[in-house]
Amino acid sequence: MHPRTEPQSSSTPSRRRVGLWVSVVAVVLLIAAFIAWRVVSGTGGSGHQGGPGAQQTATSVGVATATRADVPVTLESIATVTSLATATVKAQISGYLTSIAFREGQTVKAGDVLAQVDPRPYQIALAQYQGQLQKDQATLENARLDLRRYQQLMKQDSTSKQTVDTAIASVHEYEGTVRTDQAQVDTQKLNLTYARITSPIDGRTGFRQVDVGNYVTSSDTDGVVVVTQMDPISVVFTLPEDSLAAVLKPSADGKPRPVSVWDRTFSTKLADGTLDTIDNAVDTSTGTVKLRALFANPDGRLFPNEFVNASLLVDTLRDAVTVPTTAVQTGTPGTYVYVLKSDRTVSLRKITTGPSADGNVAVTSGLNVGDVVVVDGADHLSDGARVVVPDEKKASVSGKAAATAAP
Repeated sequence: MHPRTEPQSSSTPSRRRVGLWVSVVAVVLLIAAFIAWRVVSGTGGSGHQGGPGAQQTATSVGVATATRADVPVTLESIATVTSLATATVKAQISGYLTSIAFREGQTVKAGDVLAQVDPRPYQIALAQYQGQLQKDQATLENARLDLRRYQQLMKQDSTSKQTVDTAIASVHEYEGTVRTDQAQVDTQKLNLTYARITSPIDGRTGFRQVDVGNYVTSSDTDGVVVVTQMDPISVVFTLPEDSLAAVLKPSADGKPRPVSVWDRTFSTKLADGTLDTIDNAVDTSTGTVKLRALFANPDGRLFPNEFVNASLLVDTLRDAVTVPTTAVQTGTPGTYVYVLKSDRTVSLRKITTGPSADGNVAVTSGLNVGDVVVVDGADHLSDGARVVVPDEKKASVSGKAAATAAP
């Protein structure tokens, strides 16, 4: 007798659901494959009909024309503005400060009174020494009269030579005393002059270091105020020793080499000056040499200890072929530009560059005047790429004009 088999009612619906989902996924995959085939087929057909050139998308670029210009050859360096003179104004006598005659940050001239020390003790001492001087001058005059009398009596054999010699010694003694008194008088007059503290140089005052009512002496290290010369002012910078030959070469016009100073971002020119001096030795630890340039600074635009950029003009490259610096590319081929051709494609051309200035760079080989180069959009180009120039007509006209103007 065979065992009874129970119907598998629970597993049958599950298998049916799995089969249904497999069918749905297969249909979706077939639809996606059909759509992809249509897209690829349409693109291929379009490319086949348009030819090989239709597959290449033209890139929009900006262009400029190579021209001739004079390019300055400059050496640039970070520099420090340095005052030619800085003076710590100190009291030269001791006493109480009775007044301050300057404002902080004021421009002063040499000899201007900055502060006043109480002069009364020195006025009293001057009067005392003047009195002593007057007394000793009277004594000296009396000794001279006595000497003349004794000399007359000696001629008459009425006195001895010893008496005359003693009278001569007394005159010399009183003359020395009078000289000492006169020196004391002059010292007190000088002290009264020192009671008026004056600026030793033209310049700008800093913060005052002492207030009215304080007792000042010549040994005070901080002094009363620091005065810094502002006009003219110097800029100190360094250059590599390899640049010395170009710097030491005499300039074409025989004048000092021009130096310009720019702000720290090299975007704003601050002043124009001239090279003043070159240090007498190369710093062996850095391989550089120091240079100093002088600048007129009437408006105080250059400030002591300020960091700036210095640009020293050493030569000028005449009638050089120039293009904007944005046209020059560097990469595996070396230094190159993309030159626009008449068929609206670009050609990669290797070049050799020289000095640059004002956004342009000199090209010493590889380009001719009138060549049109790509200055914008070169990052997306390759040799032979097709391009579109939005302002192509204007670029063409300017290129022809530059070619016509070239010698």
